Amino acid sequence: MINRILVPIAFSKYSQGILNYSAGIAAPLGAELVVVNVINNRDLEAVDKITSFGYKVNIEHYLETLKKERRDELKTLMEPLTLPDDRVSFSFRVGDPTNELLKLVVDKNIDMVVMGIKTHDIRHIFAGSVAERMFRKCPVSIVSYRDDEISERLLKKFIRHRKKTQE
Repeated sequence: MINRILVPIAFSKYSQGILNYSAGIAAPLGAELVVVNVINNRDLEAVDKITSFGYKVNIEHYLETLKKERRDELKTLMEPLTLPDDRVSFSFRVGDPTNELLKLVVDKNIDMVVMGIKTHDIRHIFAGSVAERMFRKCPVSIVSYRDDEISERLLKKFIRHRKKTQE
């Protein structure tokens, strides 16, 4: 039975589609959506590096500003969903995205993960680096979301790659 679906959101142009798709799975199952955005430690390390060059950047202020902006954006993304509020939760995590997502899977008893892909590298044609690691390491089923644009782009890349390897 699927009771909890983890939905990692990166606030890309595909986030709305991922949320809608996930809600479409959750609604008939009566499942809860656990929406999460992971702020990569590397981003905070970059801000910290900037301060070492003498720029006055407060990491805590940066983090709070980022969270506020993303909360506001999430409200807009969540408006079209028809799931009851008590069946949708949202949180931020800070750290390595794959590790944070795997921790959530275990800590929140997640039954399924729905995530998007993004890649421009033929070596990761089926999944981006975080998605690829999740597919290898995640103990629950993962559904990979692809809208029409992504599907078409991946198909074209695969056909070009196949032609090159056949020459």
